[in-house]
Amino acid sequence: MSDKSGSPRVRDVLGVVLVVQVVFAVAAAAIVILDPEGILNEPRDRLLAGLLVLAPIAMALVLTVRFRSGHRAERRNAKATAQLMDTVMATSQEWVWAVDDQGCFTFSSPTSENLLGWKPAELLGQRCDLVIDAGDLVRAKGDVAAAAGPDWAGVVVRCRHRDGRSVWMNVSGTARPAMEGRPGGFEGTSRILPPLSAREAIDSLHRDQIQRMLDENLLLTAFQPIRSLATGKLLGVEALTRFVDEGTAGTEFWFKEAAIVGLLGELEFAAMERALKMAQGLPPDIYVALNISPETCMDPRLPGLLERCGLPPERIVLELTERLEVCEYGPLLSALAPLRAAGLRIAVDDAGSGFASMRHVLHIRPDIIKLDRSLIAGIDDDQGQRALGAAMVEFSRQIGAAIIAEGIEAPEELTAVARLGMTAGQGYLIGRPSIEPKDWARWSESLRLGPDKH
Repeated sequence: MSDKSGSPRVRDVLGVVLVVQVVFAVAAAAIVILDPEGILNEPRDRLLAGLLVLAPIAMALVLTVRFRSGHRAERRNAKATAQLMDTVMATSQEWVWAVDDQGCFTFSSPTSENLLGWKPAELLGQRCDLVIDAGDLVRAKGDVAAAAGPDWAGVVVRCRHRDGRSVWMNVSGTARPAMEGRPGGFEGTSRILPPLSAREAIDSLHRDQIQRMLDENLLLTAFQPIRSLATGKLLGVEALTRFVDEGTAGTEFWFKEAAIVGLLGELEFAAMERALKMAQGLPPDIYVALNISPETCMDPRLPGLLERCGLPPERIVLELTERLEVCEYGPLLSALAPLRAAGLRIAVDDAGSGFASMRHVLHIRPDIIKLDRSLIAGIDDDQGQRALGAAMVEFSRQIGAAIIAEGIEAPEELTAVARLGMTAGQGYLIGRPSIEPKDWARWSESLRLGPDKH
């Protein structure tokens, strides 16, 4: 609450008292001046003089009593209002907040703990990037700047809970100008978006981010070596997409989101174009495996891309992923048939990790089967995994497919898969993914792999 002497009501009351006192004082002074000798001789004059002295005092007392009574009423009303606001703040589903011109919290309602896991006292003085990532803050500032005037409403912002998960909010607020020594800033309210609206906001944000990656060519290619387990010779590489600015989400996340927002084909084509361009610098006797979804395999643009790439078909492997379910294999097989006839090979990725990958194997009869890391990890210690691995080796032999063990990270795993008769291996133990051509050149040297090494 403001200081008493500074409120308009107090200033008005004091002004009235002062005017009344001045009037009576002037009247008393006039009598004294006009009749300085005999003003106190007559009873009437003495009474008049007394009235002139006592009247302003009485007036001041009356006004003081009335003022104190009104002031107490104001205080009761203010207290009741404050209690009501506290109740609203404590029970509201909206988070009320304020930040200064440096982006530090100067106020937070108790709802912050329910929505974001932070108590108001923990937020005060902290920068707002405690609850919102820098990139999301920049986008939010852009949306606010686009609003006409200092006020805005309905800006969708992704905040960060104390436990790290995303919390989508609808934010409204206003710019607060600096005044009376108080710095400027922003203040407003935030509320949780309902699930459907949050999903729409997520899709919109991710669509924009993926489109920016495509427009600004922010894709990189990392190759990972694939070696023969019998000879250690470099057989080929898998092209893995990386992004210049993918944040903490990871590559697979962005491909899954691209499928959700309808940009999977565009993203996969951009990744393949980049990989095929970089593959020109690889040794000429190895193949390049390109990750591709079944849906993109049926895209009519694919044959043209492969024809223009400059690599012979026998050096290209299309590695089918599980990003989208295949309901009908007929169209997929028809799209792959002319490519395979030209010498291109087909691999099924992550075999053994789920039913979908095994369906791919059964229907497509691939040239290469890549066993998932979940089947390889710890295979040296698990008899069931070894039995399944042996069964896959026999299955691949019967359909004429090569088999690659993915995700080999320990010497014991390497020894186990080699003894089972798997054709080739891939994983951190054999070679990590790299975007550096100098690393690719070193991979040409054969390595001794297999059980006789260990």
